[in-house]
Amino acid sequence: MRFLISFLSALMILTGVAHAKTVTKYVPRYNGPEITQILVDKSDRKMYLLSGKKTIRKFKIDLGFAPAGHKQKFGDGRTPEGLYYIDRVNTNSRYYLSLGLNYPNANDRALADAAGVDPGGDIFIHGGPRYKGERGKRDWTAGCIAVSDKQMGWIYSMVKKGTPIFIKP
Repeated sequence: MRFLISFLSALMILTGVAHAKTVTKYVPRYNGPEITQILVDKSDRKMYLLSGKKTIRKFKIDLGFAPAGHKQKFGDGRTPEGLYYIDRVNTNSRYYLSLGLNYPNANDRALADAAGVDPGGDIFIHGGPRYKGERGKRDWTAGCIAVSDKQMGWIYSMVKKGTPIFIKP
């Protein structure tokens, strides 16, 4: 019996069944001009990757579930507005791949402190949706900027840590 269990375990590992939950993250190779800034237009649901003043790529986006206005507190479903920076990259994202924004910044923390609320955090550009309740909805995130997984692969390959991102209403 032990032999059979060992044999089946080895077979599962060799055939990849034991790793069925692993998501293959395909990141295309990008050899174009450096992306110097990102512009997000919340009202048009578009994100632009720019090199200088030239648009290199544009993407349709989804936002937080209550997108109007600037994010003020944890759980409000808003996507922040203003100038931020990409401060981290994440290959182990819950939503395929992700790029983190430096939200909350000092100004966001000061506004939240004055209001006596938690500003929230963990705002990302990411792929998805992943879960049944998120699929087929517009503006389904908790405040992030979402694109398709394929688009996220491109964005991940093009955008570097430190890139400014301006999010306008």
